[in-house]
Amino acid sequence: MLVVRPIRPSDLPALERLAGAAKPRLTNLPTHRDRLEERITRSQRSFRAGVDFPGDEHYTFVLEDLERDLVVGTATIRAQAGAHEAYYTYRQETLIHASQQLDVRREVQTLALSYEVSDTSLLCAYSLDPRYRGTSGESLLRRARLMFIAQYPERFAEMLALAFPGYLDADGESPFWNSVGRHFFLRDYQEINHIAGVRSKSFIAEVMPQFPLYLALLTPQARAAIGREHPDHEVALGEMLGEGFLRSRHVDIFDAGPVIKGERSRLESVRRAAWHPVRIRPAQSLPDAEPAMVASQRLEGFRCLVTRYALSPTGQLMLSPEHAELLGVEEGRAVLVAPLALPNDGHDVGYDEGEL
Repeated sequence: MLVVRPIRPSDLPALERLAGAAKPRLTNLPTHRDRLEERITRSQRSFRAGVDFPGDEHYTFVLEDLERDLVVGTATIRAQAGAHEAYYTYRQETLIHASQQLDVRREVQTLALSYEVSDTSLLCAYSLDPRYRGTSGESLLRRARLMFIAQYPERFAEMLALAFPGYLDADGESPFWNSVGRHFFLRDYQEINHIAGVRSKSFIAEVMPQFPLYLALLTPQARAAIGREHPDHEVALGEMLGEGFLRSRHVDIFDAGPVIKGERSRLESVRRAAWHPVRIRPAQSLPDAEPAMVASQRLEGFRCLVTRYALSPTGQLMLSPEHAELLGVEEGRAVLVAPLALPNDGHDVGYDEGEL
């Protein structure tokens, strides 16, 4: 039995293990015990706070395998990506260079330093035990955050964003970083990634070039890496595009990984979510039905799990006593339900033309 819940202090060893196992290593999930302890403390404070609009809250969740009594995944929502300090990206732009005298007109692709993503709510710090990849737990952990956002919209921005790890070569090096950032920081990609996770990111604005970067002046390997996700995150990217996120013109400032954005009200898990009162019945008597995510209404006691979307003739969600107990609901209490399956896998989802 897998369930998503808010993180607690006793999860620190598991969080350290998941941070160390993330591939590639994540800036927003550093292998640093003090920073991870701070993450847990901040998350608990955020869940307890009365919030009317998004600010510097971080909500960290874990995926727990109850049968093994083991935390096997973690994921976070930052209520406002740039609440504490600007969240920098590179924005892909096109400049026109023209000369009537020479009869020349060229469209030139550039990257410009941007902090537009600072106003979004950021889904981040996702790490899952490799043994659970390809299971329902993978989607549950990733999308339970949307079930939480659907219940507490006042805590989050209307626009959500995700930044995916970018392409690395066989040596774990970022071609984009080696062509751009390394010239200004004189450090390799893995080192700067760790520094960014453990310390403040204010050095980005202090050292990175403020003028547009002309793509034609970068190496071919760097240009090919722009907007390209790490191979281990292809499935995750496809699922979130299927959820309703769109590719944006923004890429990560270190490795040029893709940043996707989506209006929360248009996302499948939010748009298709419905409230149903609970009807408790023995597990063996429940009818077959498509799997669904079911979330409780409690804030600090938030729980989300996968069960069958089995409704009674009067629209009640039929749950086993075990599932009802895990969710902390009694018969007649409402829960939020959304189909686990998405209408498409994201491969035919296009570009965010609103950013042209």
